[in-house]
Amino acid sequence: MTSYRERLSVPVSWWIVATALVVTLFVIVAVPVGMFGGAFVGGLAGLVLVLSYLQYGGARVEVDAQQLRAGRAVIDRVHLGTVEALTGDDARHAFGRDCDPKAYLLLRSYVKGAVRVEITDPHDPAPYWVISTRRPEGLAAALTGHSVTRS
Repeated sequence: MTSYRERLSVPVSWWIVATALVVTLFVIVAVPVGMFGGAFVGGLAGLVLVLSYLQYGGARVEVDAQQLRAGRAVIDRVHLGTVEALTGDDARHAFGRDCDPKAYLLLRSYVKGAVRVEITDPHDPAPYWVISTRRPEGLAAALTGHSVTRS
């Protein structure tokens, strides 16, 4: 049973910009070359963008009774230490100036929150993981087994 699940999909604004780009490419090519050329270039660009967004935004964060999954990385929960929910500048700094180069990062620039999870496995080279999340308190609660209280 999964106690937390989140997909870090790209925001709607990215899809709007991609659509504008595809339309622009269509027009730029269709005017001098013709409709077929414009449709080909626009369709190809649209396909590349859709596949890229689905792959990049397909990263999942999942917590169940045995494991934490963040993107392609998986670790048993017995190897997790302290968990810290990060928002605002703390989240920004965790991915930037305060980041250990050996840390595992699941970074999505369009997600403003994060969770830092200490790794206690002596065989794991990463001292901690920093995971982008839209619900840092919820992910931290799922990892620690505590419920989230809001005031």
